[in-house]
Amino acid sequence: MNLSVWDPFREMEALLDRYGRSARKTLAKSDDKTFEVGDWMPVVDIDETKDAFVVSVELAGVEKDDVSVNIDNGVLTIKGEKKTKTEDKKRHRVECAYGYFVRSFTLPRETKSEQIEAAYKNGVLSLTIPKAEEAKPKQIEVKIK
Repeated sequence: MNLSVWDPFREMEALLDRYGRSARKTLAKSDDKTFEVGDWMPVVDIDETKDAFVVSVELAGVEKDDVSVNIDNGVLTIKGEKKTKTEDKKRHRVECAYGYFVRSFTLPRETKSEQIEAAYKNGVLSLTIPKAEEAKPKQIEVKIK
């Protein structure tokens, strides 16, 4: 007879995992692409400079060839997959997220989305989306009478 140590948190983790999958499936039924979901969600920073919007996506462990970026009707979508390691090992704990992911963001109208630039370095995807000229701040001198 094998005895095993009861871990009260294991049951809670399993319950939360099942709830999370159920919630994601409910959201995935939406027709709005901004609500499309995957197995996990990478964190994203969006910054604005004078000339562009810069999107940084943390994708540690994701191969560059397993990521796609596209823009459709003003919606920026980043999709990909972080593949699990296929090793013959007994795993005692798995905290890293694996599987399919997708993030979508509505772009401001005043961007030049056709001129987007992408770089992937040290597990971070950086997207630079230039602003259109009319969106850039302009200094106008006003003469006071």
